[in-house]
Amino acid sequence: MTVQSPPSSHSLFRTLPGADAAVDIWFNGRPLSVPGGRSVAAALLVAGVARFRSTPVSGAPRAPYCMMGACFECLVEIDGVPGRQSCMVQVRDGMRIRSQEGARDLPPESPAALENADDR
Repeated sequence: MTVQSPPSSHSLFRTLPGADAAVDIWFNGRPLSVPGGRSVAAALLVAGVARFRSTPVSGAPRAPYCMMGACFECLVEIDGVPGRQSCMVQVRDGMRIRSQEGARDLPPESPAALENADDR
C-alpha cells in the first residue's frame, strides 16, 4: 500500500523577492527585456532565443543543454568576451550578448609574446 503525502503549501524552489524585475539586454544587436535573477541562458530562453552558437566544423546551431556548465553548448560572447558559458553567468542590465559563430577568435599576439617564444 502506498501512502501519498498531502500537497505541500510551499514550493521547494522559489524565486527570490524582486528577482523577476526585468532587465534590459542586447542580443545580436536586438534589445530584449528579460527577467532578472537568473542565468543569461535562462533569460535568453525565456525571451524565445533558440540558437546561441554554431559549431566550428559544420556550422550546426546549438543551444543550452545541461544548464549547469558541463556541456559547453551555451557558449556566447558577453560584453566582448567570447567563449562564456551563458548558463553560468547571471544576467545583468545592459549586457551585450552575441551568438558565437564557429570557433572563438583568439586575441592578437603581442610582440612581447613572440619575443619570448624561443626564450630570447
